[in-house]
Amino acid sequence: MACLILLAAGTGYWIVFSPNTPSYEGELRVKLPPGSQLETVADSLESAGVLATRKSFTWMAKLTGWGDQIKAGHYTFKAGVSNYDLLDVLRRGLQTPIHLTLPPGSRPEVVSAVLAREMYFTADDFARALCDTALARELGTDTTHLFGYMMPETYFFYWLNDAPTVVRKIKESFDTFYKKETKDHPAPLGLTPDEVISMAGIVEWESYHLPEKPTVAGVYLNRLRDGWALQADPTIQYAILQSEGKKRRLFFRDYELKHSYNTYLYRGLPPGPINNPSPSSIRAVLQPEAHQYYYFVARGDGTHLFSRTLSEHRRNAQAYYALMREKRKAQE
Repeated sequence: MACLILLAAGTGYWIVFSPNTPSYEGELRVKLPPGSQLETVADSLESAGVLATRKSFTWMAKLTGWGDQIKAGHYTFKAGVSNYDLLDVLRRGLQTPIHLTLPPGSRPEVVSAVLAREMYFTADDFARALCDTALARELGTDTTHLFGYMMPETYFFYWLNDAPTVVRKIKESFDTFYKKETKDHPAPLGLTPDEVISMAGIVEWESYHLPEKPTVAGVYLNRLRDGWALQADPTIQYAILQSEGKKRRLFFRDYELKHSYNTYLYRGLPPGPINNPSPSSIRAVLQPEAHQYYYFVARGDGTHLFSRTLSEHRRNAQAYYALMREKRKAQE
């Protein structure tokens, strides 16, 4: 009898506390949707490569009743954990946050797809949240500008956070960033946050070269201050993207495009941001370089030539067009 008792105790200890995972490096993750039953949970753990012995896991879950307490969510597990460890984490809902990095200078549908790949909600759910007028009003903006506040950074979310919650958290992160950046440097020209975001979206699209972003911002702020049309090519590209579905090379006729975002036809800032600008572009607008430049043109290497007068700008532009012609000819 004593031997049987010892055997039963040993078996019980083995089921409860012995490692029940294969050997693997790092951590494996599993996502358990709402409403998952024990067998479904075991399927998910097994498919993820976490469970070594399914039977002992389900036995313990049923004997303890913990199988009925498992909570939905995203979990990660290191190798060597026991059934006790697995079920303790699952029944207490000790989820692992998901790390998500938003791409800069993107369109709403791109960011929506990035989030939907990792989160429980769909891309359409996120798109609807961005179009929610009540949510935008709650966050101090409108649906035209809300996407511009989806600042490209790395965020931590729980898998089951819904789309409005994610939008709120990202906007709150922006607000913290903006408050810090404007503490000692108020926005130039009395720009509102919505206007800063709209200007930063143009800077984001104009230059990937960090050192010159404040110079680019200074050009557009000079034009805005003096009542000039911004004449920003990115706003034309945005209009084309909206009407044709993709970017392409600009032609002279495009500058006459009847579109509210065409800053060649309409003075002032566009109605809203053309993308979600990065912190560096926002900072460039808030702390622009002080200069007398009103024009700039690409060099062909990712940077730009800046000029004060139209005649100087035209010379630089002709040099750029000649360079582009040579490049196209070399590719033929």
